[in-house]
Amino acid sequence: MTKLVDMKIKEFLEELASDSPAPGGGSVAALSGALAAALSSMVCNLTIGKEKYADVEDEMEDVLERCNNVMKRLIEIIDEDTEAFNMVMEAFKLPKGTDEEKMIRKERIQESLKKASLVPLETARLCVEIMELARVVTEKGNKNSITDAAVSAILAKAGLESAILNVKINLKSINDERFIDSLNYEMEVLERNSEDSMKSIMEIVTSYV
Repeated sequence: MTKLVDMKIKEFLEELASDSPAPGGGSVAALSGALAAALSSMVCNLTIGKEKYADVEDEMEDVLERCNNVMKRLIEIIDEDTEAFNMVMEAFKLPKGTDEEKMIRKERIQESLKKASLVPLETARLCVEIMELARVVTEKGNKNSITDAAVSAILAKAGLESAILNVKINLKSINDERFIDSLNYEMEVLERNSEDSMKSIMEIVTSYV
């Protein structure tokens, strides 16, 4: 089967629009984050080498490397999220005729749901990282591309919120309270951090445009 990331844009959108439940919101969240990372990378590349921004060149090169690393990981997650969803569906299809089969099926469902929660949680983490990098790019990068940096942050915020929704829907079916509490706490922290970054970014952008 062709990987989602190897499809042409039109093919991916048609697959997304089909009656198949996957790919779905989780893969789109990762794609949104990857697009955000790519935009911040672009602004870095439009800053590096410009005499006007020579004093921030080293910092922009570091930000560029981090953006590219995040983008590569999010590209991988586009397919990993769909694979995790499919694992959950396969677990639900396991036989449940005997007590042993029921126990195995229940354990497999719980394991797959945890995996399906952790994948979008990683997406959320990476989207917050991109928002933090976009804040640096917005503040110090090429001002001709300041709105591109802002769009990067907006896309990352959308990826974060979408990923968190995907985590939460999976947590509803998980029985491990410690696991649930741990993920809920981390998501709260991520959301707070993202709000701080977005506020700073929009203040800079609105003062410039």
